[in-house]
Amino acid sequence: MNEKHNGLTNTAKVVIFKGTKIRKIIHRNEWWFSILDIIAVLTNSPQPKTYWAKMKERDTEMSQPFPFWEQLKLPAEDGKMRETDCANTEGMFRIIQSVPSPKAEPFKRWLAKVGYERVQEIENPELATKRTRMLYKLKGYSEDWIEKRMRGIAIREELTDEWNKRGANEQRDYEILTAEISKATFGVTPSEYKKLKGLKRENLRDHMDDFELIFNMLGERATTEIHRTENSRGVAKLRNDARAGGDIAGGARKKLEKRLGKSVVTNKNFLKVAKKKKTLIPKKKI
Repeated sequence: MNEKHNGLTNTAKVVIFKGTKIRKIIHRNEWWFSILDIIAVLTNSPQPKTYWAKMKERDTEMSQPFPFWEQLKLPAEDGKMRETDCANTEGMFRIIQSVPSPKAEPFKRWLAKVGYERVQEIENPELATKRTRMLYKLKGYSEDWIEKRMRGIAIREELTDEWNKRGANEQRDYEILTAEISKATFGVTPSEYKKLKGLKRENLRDHMDDFELIFNMLGERATTEIHRTENSRGVAKLRNDARAGGDIAGGARKKLEKRLGKSVVTNKNFLKVAKKKKTLIPKKKI
């Protein structure tokens, strides 16, 4: 899920280097990487935290968070967002130089490529959109669904921009405001919704169907417009607006459900649909 924090798009993601997962996040308009994840890749150490601690003891320049690294929130193994030591591409090159490893050179090339892709996206945001579209297409999503999902991303970013300008400065603020919209729109919070769909770390919106995406967009777009019309300030007022925007979408959802005779909120998700499609493909005769 895209979130705005301190005026930036903080999108936590996972990338793969030679089969190993490395967490990264956009901060100050560039990628920042989990130091522990990278040390684990370079050293094969079962205790990267201990290895990193010893590195900081040996090198006084690394002992302080600045300028090489700082703590940012990344998803931990338990699924919660936790403070994690991170460094940008420049800081990572500095750290890699201090780690004797045969993987250092190929990792530097990989790191430079990942960092350069972000530079390209900053200079030409259309590239990021194209890459996102391509990823969804490769996963098997339909063109119609991708169009709605991309529009939903744009609406979400517009909303979080408003939250940032109007006094929501903590990650917790965004979680509370998002939960208000979801509760009023669908009758469940995002965490409850994920549980209903049987999801864990997966992105909830990536597992919504057409109607779910449409009503989600309506709730968030309505909230944005209420903020602007009433020039809302402060988390308390933003929270009331979020509830009002969600109520608008929730009212429309209930009318549709009454007419259709079924609930829009379902336990269906893309994982189940993809698995079902896969089992329907007939096996080739040998």
